[in-house]
Amino acid sequence: MTIEFDNNLPIYIQIMNYIKGEIVTGKLKPGDKVLSVRELASELQINPNTVQRTFQELEREEIVETRRGMGRYVTSEEAKIMKIKKEMASDVLDRFIRGMKELGFEGEEIVTVVAESIRRTDKE
Repeated sequence: MTIEFDNNLPIYIQIMNYIKGEIVTGKLKPGDKVLSVRELASELQINPNTVQRTFQELEREEIVETRRGMGRYVTSEEAKIMKIKKEMASDVLDRFIRGMKELGFEGEEIVTVVAESIRRTDKE
């Protein structure tokens, strides 16, 4: 696992986003065991306290759950995973739309550009 850390965002949030991405893309499936704090800290070469904070936040959001004596596991609730996927998609779209508006595009123009891009990629 490799994460290019961004100095403008706390590391624990970047790790959370990475893990969420692994879940919504199916690389981590519902019910899968996630790495331990030590394993993940060692792999990413970061402080275990940072990883612990990541897992605390993921548990608070009910994305992972701790099973006493067994470790942490991805939630089995498909609805929660779909909610994460929609939230992540919304973030991507918001950034895209802001960028397009900065380029001078308006609502319908953005829709047209997207539709043309979809048609072009469907032909490939």
